[in-house]
Amino acid sequence: MRKPKAVKAMTAPVKSTLSPAKPAGADPLVEIIEAGGVGRTSAASPEVLRTVNAPWRTRLKLGEALRRVAPFAAHAKWKPAKGRPDPVAILEAGNVGRVPELIPVRMGRMAASPFAFLRGSAAVMAWDLAHGPSTGVNVVIGGDAHIDNFGLFGTPQGDVVIDLNDFDEVTVGPWEWDLKRLTASINVAGRANGFGRKARRKAVIAAVDGYRWSLARLRDMPILDVWRQHTLANRLGEKGEHLDRASAKALRAAVKAAKASNNHSAMMKLAAKDADGGWRIVPAPPGITAVGGQERDQVIAGLRAYLATLAPERQYMLRRYHIDDVADQVVGVGSVGMRVYLVMLMGNGDVDPLFLQIKEAGPPAAAAHVPALPDRYNHEGRRVVFGQRLLQATGDTLLGWTEIAGRSYYVRQTRNRKGSIPLATMAIKPFSFFVWAYGGLLARAHARSGDAAVISGYCGGAGAFDEALADWAEAYGDQTYKDHAALVEAIRSGRVKAAPR
Repeated sequence: MRKPKAVKAMTAPVKSTLSPAKPAGADPLVEIIEAGGVGRTSAASPEVLRTVNAPWRTRLKLGEALRRVAPFAAHAKWKPAKGRPDPVAILEAGNVGRVPELIPVRMGRMAASPFAFLRGSAAVMAWDLAHGPSTGVNVVIGGDAHIDNFGLFGTPQGDVVIDLNDFDEVTVGPWEWDLKRLTASINVAGRANGFGRKARRKAVIAAVDGYRWSLARLRDMPILDVWRQHTLANRLGEKGEHLDRASAKALRAAVKAAKASNNHSAMMKLAAKDADGGWRIVPAPPGITAVGGQERDQVIAGLRAYLATLAPERQYMLRRYHIDDVADQVVGVGSVGMRVYLVMLMGNGDVDPLFLQIKEAGPPAAAAHVPALPDRYNHEGRRVVFGQRLLQATGDTLLGWTEIAGRSYYVRQTRNRKGSIPLATMAIKPFSFFVWAYGGLLARAHARSGDAAVISGYCGGAGAFDEALADWAEAYGDQTYKDHAALVEAIRSGRVKAAPR
C-alpha cells in the first residue's frame, strides 16, 4: 500500500480554538469546515429546528478536503514538541488534591509496566496531542480511550452490551485524539503480549479499519437510528468476517463472567452480617477500608442530594432502598488518590442488595488544551455524567452526580454485569479482532455528537490513514517506554515516593 508523502507535521498547540491552520489557497469547502460545518446553528438559536443540514455526500467531500489542512503524513510522525514538559512533572501536578497517603500507591501502580504508565498518564498524552497535528473537527471525546476502558456491562433489560466504560476524562476535542490514544494503547499492550513490530502494526491497522468501517455504516444513517445503535456482546462480529474461533471462545467466557457479576455476588464477596443482623462491608485494606463518623454522614448526605439528579421514576424506585454501610475504595491506576466510596443498600430483604460507587471527579486531562465547557459543566461530576450519557449507546439508569465536602462526585452502579475482555492473554488473531471492534465502538460514540460523514470523508477508504496511525503508534509506543523509564528512575532516585501495588 502506497504511503502518503512526507510533510512537515504541524506542532502548534490547541488553545482557544481547535480549528486547523488555513493553508495557502484554501477553497470555500475548507473555510466552511473551519466555520464549524454546513447548515448549523447555535444551540441557543431560535432557528435550531429549522436549519437544513447539507446532504451527507456533500459533508463527505468536506472531510476529504480537510486532508489538505491535516495531511495523513502529519499524523504518521511523532517527535516530542519543543518545550515538552518532564512527564514525571506532569504526573506530580496531577497528584495535587488527591488523598496524600494514596499518591505513592498511584505512582507504584503506574511504575509497574509501560502499559500501566500509559493507563495513568492521560495528561501526558493530552499535552502531546495538543501540540501535534489536528483536524479541528470536534466531538465529545472520552479523553482516555485506551483498550482497558472498553468492556461489558448490563442494560436495564438484563442484556450484556460492550462499549466504552470510563468517562472521567470526557470533554470536547478533536476526534482523532481518542483514536490515537486507542492505537497507542494497542501498540504498548501488544509489546506486553510479546507481539513483534509487524504484529503490533497489524493490530493497530485493524482498530483504525474498524473505526472507518463503522463510520461508513453510520454516515448516511438516520440520526435517530445512530442513537439507537448498541452492540450486544454475544452478537459482536456476527455481521463481519473477523470473528474467529479463539475470539468467540474468549467472548463467551467474558459474557458468562459478566453475567455472574451482580449485586448478590458482590454481597457474598464483599459483605457479611454483623451481630445485629445488618450487613456490613468487610474491610480489605488497602482496597477497601471502613468509613465512620462525620465522613460517613457526609457521604450519606451526598447520596441523598444525588437523588435529585435522577429521573423522577428512578428516584421513586431508589427511595425504597436503605443504606446499610459505607466504605472507602481504591480503584484503577490513574484514579488512585481520587476519593471513592462504596455504598451498600438493601431493598426487599437480605436477598436484595444494591452497590453504588461514589467517585470523585476532577478536571479532565485535556482541560488545559481545549476550550472551556459551558458553565453548567463546571461541576465535574455532571460533566462525567453528561459525557457518559452521550457517548454510551445504553447507559446506567442510576447514573447521577453530587457533592461531598465541597468536592464533585458522580454516582454509578458498580456491579451491573460488568466485565472485561482479557486482551493481555491473547494471541494476535483474537487480539486484532477485539481491537477492530473497539475501533468501531469508538466511531459510533463519536457519531452521536459529531458528523460521521465529515470524519468518514477525512479517513477515506483506501487504508492510508490506517498506515499513518500505525507509524504514529509505534513511535509513540517508544516514547511511552521512555516516559515509563523516567518514572522508574524518579522512584529509584527518591524524587518520587512509590508504594507496592
